[in-house]
Amino acid sequence: MEGELGGVDAREVMVMEDYREDEKCAEKKEDTYPEEDWEAIVEAVLFTMGQSVGLSQLAVAIDQNEKTARQVVEKLMARYEEEGRGIQIIELENSYQMCTKARFYENLIRVASAPKKNVLTEVTLETLSIIAYKQPVTKLEIEKIRGVKSDHAVNRLIEYNLVQEIGRLDAPGRPALFATTEEFLRRFGIGGKENLPDIDPVRQEEIKSEVEEELKVRMDGEEAT
Repeated sequence: MEGELGGVDAREVMVMEDYREDEKCAEKKEDTYPEEDWEAIVEAVLFTMGQSVGLSQLAVAIDQNEKTARQVVEKLMARYEEEGRGIQIIELENSYQMCTKARFYENLIRVASAPKKNVLTEVTLETLSIIAYKQPVTKLEIEKIRGVKSDHAVNRLIEYNLVQEIGRLDAPGRPALFATTEEFLRRFGIGGKENLPDIDPVRQEEIKSEVEEELKVRMDGEEAT
């Protein structure tokens, strides 16, 4: 019969297909992000990427078309401007980037150029402890106690102004002698070298014997020469 397909009216088939399509759209809609989250999603993407992000990528992020994505990002741009934020969103050839407002660059430079607090690693602290308790001391003596090369650690402490060269040992090669500085006393709240806290007696004897052994080896070498 004309207008029928296997006993089913063609119009009914079309209605059923439309219904199935609506169901698919509804299922897809449930998987998309809620509209109230779109700005937050765009903001998170721009902040995390740290560079320009294409409009098509922002559209993917919120699972919407590019027209909608543009409306969302432009609304977010306006919000930033209205609230006087220190950061802004700028458009760059159909892409967007989050950046600092130019008028705050001077403040960033102040922070970047401010002296940074020196962080002492376990290696530098160990080296500093040896110098503090055995000063004046040569680099060779420090390395003998630590068992490893200490050039980098000593140089770092000199850079931090915690250690300084105070002279030369009257021995072959005239090795440099190192000691702590006034900055060391200030940083650690010590009035003078005599106020250094007592160290573990066992460790103190180990350090003493190791240094004495090294000095004896050096003196024997000089006599042999």
